Amino acid sequence: MSPVEQFYADLDVQDTVTKRGRKATNMYFTLTTEKAIIAYNKETDYSLRNKIYREHIDYAFNKLVENIYHTFKFSYFDVPYEDVKCEVVAFLNEKIGKYTEGKGKAFSYFGRIVKNYLIIQNNANYAKLKRRVETTVIDDDRNLSLEMSISSYQESLKDFTDLWVSWYDENMDNVFTNKRDVLIADTILEIFRIRDSIENFNKKSIYILIRERTGLKTQNITRVLNVMRNDFEKMFTNYQKSGLIR
Repeated sequence: MSPVEQFYADLDVQDTVTKRGRKATNMYFTLTTEKAIIAYNKETDYSLRNKIYREHIDYAFNKLVENIYHTFKFSYFDVPYEDVKCEVVAFLNEKIGKYTEGKGKAFSYFGRIVKNYLIIQNNANYAKLKRRVETTVIDDDRNLSLEMSISSYQESLKDFTDLWVSWYDENMDNVFTNKRDVLIADTILEIFRIRDSIENFNKKSIYILIRERTGLKTQNITRVLNVMRNDFEKMFTNYQKSGLIR
């Protein structure tokens, strides 16, 4: 019996017990939703995956985004709410495979992802708004040679960072064997991917963001950050010399 078929078999038993006297819950994201996500991730039959997603996950994801969006009153989105919701639900679909049984409650896990995503996008939109209304001052004494050198360095760093994130994502399990460390590293990589959107965050804010998603202490985060920072510095030095990621 496949994971999804087993889920439905267990659900039939649960429904029978409910009809005998238990009150059904009216919550939108329940333990059943969590079990459905686990079964979805384990299932290899795409038709069964689609079925369980439509019937037991899709509504919960949509409602989760809706509640968090309206609770925190994000106000710097210049597109309709429905477009924002579709974007965030699509992001949850990208991350659904990262959730595994025993990694905490699914509701909390995906709730953190939604909240962090909306905070990052909202702050990025606010930063863009500020840039549009600020006046640019041109300095006649600019050092164009120095600016070109800095620009070249920044471009090289940007290209390397994109390659490094892809390399680290593929090799992360070889670098970290502890599930806790892998979770932290995955969160750090996600911040690197969306780094252009969080340029106004300071170091403390980034630590808070990682702690909110992982639920782990600062010392655990710092240890993983130090390993990744050392790898980054060594590999960037090599990249500048050879143009290769090693």
